[in-house]
Amino acid sequence: MISTLKVAIRFTVITTILLGLAYPLAMTGVAHVLFRDKADGQLITRNGQVIGSAIIGQSFASDRYFHGRISAAGNGYDAANSSGSNLALSNKKLVDRINGDVANYEKTNPGQPVPIDLVTASGSGLDPDITPAAALYQVHRVAEARHMSDDAVRQLVMTHILGRQFGILGEPRVNVLQLNLALDEAAAK
Repeated sequence: MISTLKVAIRFTVITTILLGLAYPLAMTGVAHVLFRDKADGQLITRNGQVIGSAIIGQSFASDRYFHGRISAAGNGYDAANSSGSNLALSNKKLVDRINGDVANYEKTNPGQPVPIDLVTASGSGLDPDITPAAALYQVHRVAEARHMSDDAVRQLVMTHILGRQFGILGEPRVNVLQLNLALDEAAAK
């Protein structure tokens, strides 16, 4: 009985060290060597300053920028609190918020249906992408705020549409942060 207990304790200690410490550290090291950008969170820097991540959304409120999906994660795009709102479709608070957001978007594009991803949150609350339809819906507002032509802004959107992964997975999408950075670069020229 005592020898069985000693074997169990040794096994637990050894597997904890191997599988709980050594293996995760080794995989982290391999990831940093082979896939440094991905292992570090695909951070985007400008002038030596980290301004965001290509894989985590962030809030843009100004009319000069394209807006991403709504975030229900913590206080908005909080990676420590990644989640949806968990509000039912019948919840009055959710319905009122969506109706208010739709009304605000309809002010800039009267008579055009508002793309659903502009008024609903993703499951994680951290989605950095919107559909091409959602980006194109915002072209006039952004162009007007930046004193640019609709065609110039629309062309910028078209060049930032990312296709399906491996040609079959997911849907076409536009990364909001990268599009907004391209807008700033175009305005600086």
